[in-house]
Amino acid sequence: MSTSPFWVSAFLDFVPAGFERGVEFWQDVTGYTLSERRGVDGAFATLVPPDGDDYLRVQRLGGGDGRVHLDLHVESPTIAAEAAIELGAHVLMRHEQGYVVLRSPGGFVFCFVRHHASRRPAPTTWGGGRSVVDQVCLDLPPEHHDAEVAFWQALTGWDLEGPDGSGSPELSRLRSPDEQPLRWLLQRLDGPGGAVAAHLDLAADDREAEAARHVALGATVTRVHEHWSVLTDPVGTTYCITGRRP
Repeated sequence: MSTSPFWVSAFLDFVPAGFERGVEFWQDVTGYTLSERRGVDGAFATLVPPDGDDYLRVQRLGGGDGRVHLDLHVESPTIAAEAAIELGAHVLMRHEQGYVVLRSPGGFVFCFVRHHASRRPAPTTWGGGRSVVDQVCLDLPPEHHDAEVAFWQALTGWDLEGPDGSGSPELSRLRSPDEQPLRWLLQRLDGPGGAVAAHLDLAADDREAEAARHVALGATVTRVHEHWSVLTDPVGTTYCITGRRP
């Protein structure tokens, strides 16, 4: 049985004090509605697009720092987890509901789940322009880069492509299937130290106008590069807006 995910969801994991504000911000950014809350004390919810299947979810953490983690949707989480263990991952929890929580060799938290989905949502239109959360970027400290790239390539079975054409040699890409909602970018960080993390990227018709919209919603622009802008949301979550066609 293949361990290649047929769908990938991204979780925005917020600290307790930032959960409500973070959820409100990402609802406004995406234009998605919030599902009924679930889990212990309503710690989980889904951002539901007006069309297609969901792929963005939120979680209130019990402690620690905010982060992004991924759910990989597979036919058998148990079998996929065993394959991940052979590739160097470590199991953090096997839940009675069937999902498995793991940590990659470089320390990135992810889950295998069964939930079925297949229809990618369309971009959202804002006054003539469009945007959509369409990419996850794994931020890889240099000491973890090669092993982590090899791990994810072997686990997903997706082709690895070199520098992505942006003129940035630190970037490579795993070519996920076209029907998936999230592209996968792999970024070699400049400095060593720390575990592998992730951030989300948006594609926008007008990057400058999209950034201004986010700032009006409470975000802060921290850096502007040739092909992307780096922002933080009101509770400190880092993400990017790119000039890719949505």
